Amino acid sequence: MLFDLDALPTASRYKLLTATVVPRPIAWVVTQDAAGVRNAAPYSFFNVFGSDPPIIGLGVGNRPSGLPKDTMANILATGEFTICLVTEATLPGMNITAADFPAGVDEIAQASLATLPSTKVAPPRLADSPVAMECTLFQTVTLGASHSLVLGQVRAMHVRDEAVMDVERCYIDSPALGLVGRMHGAGWYARLDDRLEVKRVSAAQLAAKAEG
Repeated sequence: MLFDLDALPTASRYKLLTATVVPRPIAWVVTQDAAGVRNAAPYSFFNVFGSDPPIIGLGVGNRPSGLPKDTMANILATGEFTICLVTEATLPGMNITAADFPAGVDEIAQASLATLPSTKVAPPRLADSPVAMECTLFQTVTLGASHSLVLGQVRAMHVRDEAVMDVERCYIDSPALGLVGRMHGAGWYARLDDRLEVKRVSAAQLAAKAEG
């Protein structure tokens, strides 16, 4: 079946993209405004885009009114935010922070989430997240009339001790983090404990196989 996205309405494009690009990592973004009012919201239009400098990307839409969401407004105002990754245990709290609260509401308080101080940015990190990234704004890219791509430079990372296999080599036991990914529909998620391994092959190996 061919879908012509140039001819489809926005809602249909969204359904197709979110039903097929799965699972998607979830960025639980913590920000605060110039007065220190905190905000936390999850975004699954999120991924890593570079390592030198270390860049993560976050797709942020506007409110239905057309005004920026608190996440975007706070990042633009302060240039700082934290990304906290989501586990199965923290899904209930994440779900609360996804509610459409009025501007200025502290979602962290609404969800009774514990926080820890960051080391390089003002917004705190969520204590129950096994991975937290302290970020500063690198660049924003306007995507049409209602969305923006936020590129953040990761300045520091906090990884739960028991998931760190080798500090010097930066080896992380990814399965031990217990992370979840966003799936299709409004409320489906995936656990990341069902894996398969495929060994990488080189061009030389492929050439030798073809000759043999």
